[in-house]
Amino acid sequence: RARVRVSSSSKEGFGSVEKVVLLTFLSAVILMAILGNLLVMVAVCRDRQLRKIKTNYFIVSLAFADLLVSVLVMPFGAIELVQDIWIYGEMFCLVRTSLDVLLTTASIFHLCCISLDRYYAICCQPLVYRNKMTPLRIALMLGGCWVIPMFISFLPIMQGWNNIGIIDLERISKPRLGQDLHVIEKRKFNQNSNSTYCIFMVNKPYAITCSVVAFYIPFLLMVLAYYRIYVTAKEHAHQIQMLQRAGAPSEGRPQPADQHSTHRMRTETKAAKTLCIIMGCFCLCWAPFFVTNIVDPFVDYTVPGQVWTAFLWLGYINSGLNPFLYAFLNKSFRRAFLIILCCDDERYRRPSILGQAVPCSTTTINGSTHVLRYTVLHSGHHQELEKLPIHNDPESLESCF
Repeated sequence: RARVRVSSSSKEGFGSVEKVVLLTFLSAVILMAILGNLLVMVAVCRDRQLRKIKTNYFIVSLAFADLLVSVLVMPFGAIELVQDIWIYGEMFCLVRTSLDVLLTTASIFHLCCISLDRYYAICCQPLVYRNKMTPLRIALMLGGCWVIPMFISFLPIMQGWNNIGIIDLERISKPRLGQDLHVIEKRKFNQNSNSTYCIFMVNKPYAITCSVVAFYIPFLLMVLAYYRIYVTAKEHAHQIQMLQRAGAPSEGRPQPADQHSTHRMRTETKAAKTLCIIMGCFCLCWAPFFVTNIVDPFVDYTVPGQVWTAFLWLGYINSGLNPFLYAFLNKSFRRAFLIILCCDDERYRRPSILGQAVPCSTTTINGSTHVLRYTVLHSGHHQELEKLPIHNDPESLESCF
């Protein structure tokens, strides 16, 4: 991911009150990201049911990437922003910037892989999903999420490929502006405050290539995947509604049409809200940065430093939101979190009705799998609780075991 890292400080720097407010806000963002992602990783490690679900391997790897962002990248950016100076030297500036690009790009790649995994799980037949998401393929996808960003982070940054031609092009195109030739040096050193900043500037080819690879392609794949998921969910809900209207037996007792219509509407509304939240937060956090990242080289690097810093930290905030979006919205994760936070309180263990297990059976209608849950009463009779569509998603079956 191409990046321009510029201090947002004004010429006079921040006042004492401003520094306290800024430091408090940045600390809250960092702490939220650390605790949230740690909680996700611990929950999967401790919960056997969560480990059975393939999607959670991507979520754990995503949490690890976001955790590293909050530990290795954010604190140094916060220190530089508050102190209005970079005190760790030029080499560590390159290393820190490389880690920044590597880890945030890996985080975006994980979000893309999660959307593709859910697409195959929900929109395809179960056999297709099993063939697509084999352990080997999951391992290759996870490896790609970490290896591919290396080619747009450490490799070009440590070699200096990102700023090739910036100074030379300035000299050729604007020979009359002698004092503005060295744009990189001008941004690194603040003559008014005698401060040095950790600056990362990019030329046009690097900005376009890395932005397309790290953001625009994953963004397009996510939009297509989540659109197909939503369409498929609506189709499955419509199939079940038509089935109920036709009077199909549900263990001898058809579900009332109005009750199912209400359940269908709630399902569609929840799916729409969830997908809108996921895509909305992702776009809100990263789109401003990557749009500006491509525009800046074409406007002679005139985007203010304050804008860069605001957009950069908006992207960092996404690392703190991911645990809430991809884990906290899941009932199984919420239960695991409550068990961890409440010190293994038995009240938050997986419920068993009247002390008995909750068996279930499945049926397939028009390629859509449905699950029937029953309560085992003390008298030995079975009473049907509900009939739910699981949209071929193996994660839904986990609640049956």
